[in-house]
Amino acid sequence: METEGIGQADMGAEAAEPAGLEPAGLQTAGTGTEGIESAGKGTEGIELAGLELAGLGIAEMEPAGLEPAEMEPAREAEEPPGSPALPAEAPQDGPPAAALSGEGALPGRERERERGRRGAGAPGSAGRAARGRARRAPGRRSGTESARRPGVTVDSSKAKTSLEALKISLRQLRWKEFPFGRRLPCDIYWHGVSFHDSNIFSGQVNKFPGMTETVRKITLSRAMRTMRDLFPLEYNFYPRSWILPEELPLFVAEVRTMKDSNPSWKPTFIVKPDGGCQGDGIYLIKDPSDIRLTGSIQSRPAVVQEYICKPLLVDKLKFDIRLYVLLKSLEPLEIYIAKDGLSRFCTEPYQEPTLKNLHQVFMHLTNYSLNIHSGNFIHSASANTGSKRTFSSILCRLSSRGADVKKLWSDIISLVIKTIIALTPELKVYYQSDIPAGKPGPTCFQILGFDILLMKDLKPVLLEVNANPSMRIEHEQELSPGVFENVPSPVDEKVKVAVIRDTLRLVDPQKKKRKDTQCQSPEQAPGGSEEPPDAAPSPEAALPSLCLKQVFPKYARHFSYLRLVDRVAALFIRFLGVKGTTKLGPTGFRTFIRNCKLSNSNFSMAAVDILYIDITRRWNSMGIDHKESGSPGMCLQAFVEAFFCLAQKKYKALPLHKQVLSLLELCECRLAALHGKRLVWGCGLAQPRGALRAAGTAPGPGPARPHGPPVLRLQKSSHQLRALMCRDRTGS
Repeated sequence: METEGIGQADMGAEAAEPAGLEPAGLQTAGTGTEGIESAGKGTEGIELAGLELAGLGIAEMEPAGLEPAEMEPAREAEEPPGSPALPAEAPQDGPPAAALSGEGALPGRERERERGRRGAGAPGSAGRAARGRARRAPGRRSGTESARRPGVTVDSSKAKTSLEALKISLRQLRWKEFPFGRRLPCDIYWHGVSFHDSNIFSGQVNKFPGMTETVRKITLSRAMRTMRDLFPLEYNFYPRSWILPEELPLFVAEVRTMKDSNPSWKPTFIVKPDGGCQGDGIYLIKDPSDIRLTGSIQSRPAVVQEYICKPLLVDKLKFDIRLYVLLKSLEPLEIYIAKDGLSRFCTEPYQEPTLKNLHQVFMHLTNYSLNIHSGNFIHSASANTGSKRTFSSILCRLSSRGADVKKLWSDIISLVIKTIIALTPELKVYYQSDIPAGKPGPTCFQILGFDILLMKDLKPVLLEVNANPSMRIEHEQELSPGVFENVPSPVDEKVKVAVIRDTLRLVDPQKKKRKDTQCQSPEQAPGGSEEPPDAAPSPEAALPSLCLKQVFPKYARHFSYLRLVDRVAALFIRFLGVKGTTKLGPTGFRTFIRNCKLSNSNFSMAAVDILYIDITRRWNSMGIDHKESGSPGMCLQAFVEAFFCLAQKKYKALPLHKQVLSLLELCECRLAALHGKRLVWGCGLAQPRGALRAAGTAPGPGPARPHGPPVLRLQKSSHQLRALMCRDRTGS
């Protein structure tokens, strides 16, 4: 392999980044193998720029027994050795916080008002002088006021296994944690499993509604298949998959056909239960007629995929990569990728699968939850040895062997963006169901775990996406038979604490408020922009640079053409009719056809009803684990199939993606024309009859009209109406 020069990274700043985000023709300034440093360890010593988190202790939980309403303001725990040095807060003047009655229970804004009322009542000229200074320099804050500024509040009562990493992150940020919840609203709610609170009406939640269902193996496979049908070359990073039990006959037939056409092909397949996790229920087969396959799928739906028989090996061991991806926003779409991840190794030397070694899970399956039970598993304090290492250490070894690490990062970034684009349509349907537009509710963000396998040629292959990647930073160690203790894992702590901390920095709700305040404050006198000498420095100054790199919308122009299903989902949501539902009824489907003018003499409304019934009945019979699986109606995936069918009927000579694009543009154009026509009729074409009298038109004699709302009369000429109707008919 040709070697592309990778220089050492400066520990105080980001490393030089790979150029040319191919294969999509991107220019990737700002992404890549940042922070790779040899550190005098040959090919293996690697550290992310500025991240020295190993050795952090665990924050103590607040004493039990505090009621949420009576809880004192969160106190910062003592900094453990090895943590970034944070500046001490400036001493506060005046009475201590405990002397301010009830202030600990007030939200931040009310506390500021309360202090303002006390300041306004200050007697004498000193109080007037202070108020005058505040009016003359509204953009400046004293160090005392800066220190008293209310911090970000985080509800960690449902954090579960990510609690310890979250505590360390909050301590580094100097944010306020409420480990037992809080009656007053918090800025951020950190959930460990899924979005399941219906009583959160503000703030931010670290889970999207419906994400767990969206990334399940069957749903993910369907979404990737839909995108591969549209763009075969762009979505060739996901293994060929079949969904069982409904596609078992198709699976058997296709395998038989491929074997007949290529007798030397001896495939291996991996069976993954749809709801399985941590390697549960996964096994390998060589032939579709395997007894376990036909015996288990009737009670437990699964996905069967072509097994990657020639993976990249390190130290003769198979491994996969866990990369952390932050989905910061759905609308607009905003994606960040962590610059470092984890490499999880098998514990037995790899051999290509045969009938004799198919059952050896420690050789073929990289799941940490499985291999930790192997006698060969190595817990290591080093980032580049043991059974769990940092991804940057692997990149450094590959670079030393002449591998094109820059292109590898480009391919991984492309894989992540394309996968998120495939998942967002289904996710938007769930989102509008749980948090309808116009109703109070939180905004959402989420950390996802991408499991990626590298082939021998360094091509990345997506294995699965985890909605709840493990954020534990310790492992269990058996001291004696039946006696275990939690032991810190430096590799996990280094990567995961950085991901959580920098995710919180990106979603900081006060960052936008500070920017708005700076923009709204008047210009200051020369030298007035400098902070007063007693102002408390921001904790951000002591933190390393962000370990999360934005990849979307940074590269949006290179991937926007792939978002066709996203536009189909927008049509689906538009015609749902009832807020809070995820299925389209027959009336909504007929309204979609009628408003977009898709029916004609060759495709009557009766044919529309037949299409709806056939597709809906088939999808409902699949038994998909859906939020409204028991209710009748057309789910999004069924609507997408119906839309593709309509596109193929209307534009027969084009490839599928152009057929879908043409129908999308036609529907969007006609719906926009219909919306514009309604606006014109409501605002420009109709006026109250009383306006005629005001214009000088005398009413003729006749009986008095009954009281009621004013009667509307059209005021446009016939040729103007005719022009509007013709324009609507042509879809312009």
